[in-house]
Amino acid sequence: MDPKNGSSFTGFILLGFSDRPQLEQVLFVVLLIFYLLTLLGNTSIIALSRLDPHLQTPMYFFLSNLSFLDLCYTTSTVPQLLVDLRGTDKSISFAGCVAQLFVSLWLGSTECILLGVMAFDRYAAVCRPLHYTVIMHPRLCALMASASWFIGFVNSSLHTVLTFLVPLCGRNKIDHFFCEIPPLLKLACVDTTVYESELFSVSVMILLIPVALITFSYGQIVRVVLAIKSASGQRKAFGTCGSHLTVVSLFYGTAIYAYLQPSNNYSQDQGKFISLFYTIVTPMVNPVIYTLRNKDVTGAMRKVLAGNKGARQHHLPRPSPSQNPKGNQFLPGNLLAPHKHPTLCFFGTIPPASLTLSRCRRAPPVADHRRRSKLSLPLPPTCTLPIHPS
Repeated sequence: MDPKNGSSFTGFILLGFSDRPQLEQVLFVVLLIFYLLTLLGNTSIIALSRLDPHLQTPMYFFLSNLSFLDLCYTTSTVPQLLVDLRGTDKSISFAGCVAQLFVSLWLGSTECILLGVMAFDRYAAVCRPLHYTVIMHPRLCALMASASWFIGFVNSSLHTVLTFLVPLCGRNKIDHFFCEIPPLLKLACVDTTVYESELFSVSVMILLIPVALITFSYGQIVRVVLAIKSASGQRKAFGTCGSHLTVVSLFYGTAIYAYLQPSNNYSQDQGKFISLFYTIVTPMVNPVIYTLRNKDVTGAMRKVLAGNKGARQHHLPRPSPSQNPKGNQFLPGNLLAPHKHPTLCFFGTIPPASLTLSRCRRAPPVADHRRRSKLSLPLPPTCTLPIHPS
């Protein structure tokens, strides 16, 4: 832009909720709590997916990406909003506005694609269970996640460039709480029909193509689940996909309302609250939905919260000299004393020349059923390994 078209000013003013001073005080407290819960919940999902081996699956790999997206997406808008709600200076620099628009569009577009990828993952898990590990290979999962980030980056770049090519003629008061496309186009001093048509076409591809993939995936899932004769099997299958479908409905419902409605029907007040919903409320409830409706996550969380107590309960000391007269060295935690855990048999670091496998027998039932259920381990054969002196 040249100075005539508004490049002489150095920034924008985010009006936000300045016309409602009492609402600003309430929003500050509520949004601060929501933001802290968002940070806590999504960070917990990422940490649990890394710490618990049972959660290192394609589903939780994509869920970790979604949690990271929500963390960054919320952080790109909410801190600026909290500062504006408490202070009188509501300005943002031109470069800051461009960066905020670019980052929020990048992360939002990536989430659109990623939710479609997660629907495909659920389709493979329910409809192709025997081929699931072959279909959702770790390399393919990484490729699909990377493609989601790349498509989001390209879409954000295109939207940002097209938006700031529109002449503003010195107008710099944005009737919104962050830099977003619809309120920025309201500042234009020229006809924006062509720009809006281009942006609408790109938005349709980013929003509706993943929605079509999700609809197809869940259509196939419902067909397969209804064919299951077991009621418990149906509940398990629907429970696996219910949390993801809830997240999809919350995110796409608000995003489609914000970006795919005609500009002449766009209400600034409604737009603010809708944007507030998908920038802070949806990222906050995502971890809650996945945690409360997922036994794997709740189980992993209980293990982590147990902490040192659980570690002490499962710690097994090395055999004493009386129990190990040959003086063999064992790997810590890899050899369980037979009288302590008769269902398990592990191998230590005994020289191969001194080992002779004499017999393997089925382990007797464990007397303490509570210990066996707590460990949740199968009953492999117990191998007796006598040590022959060399």
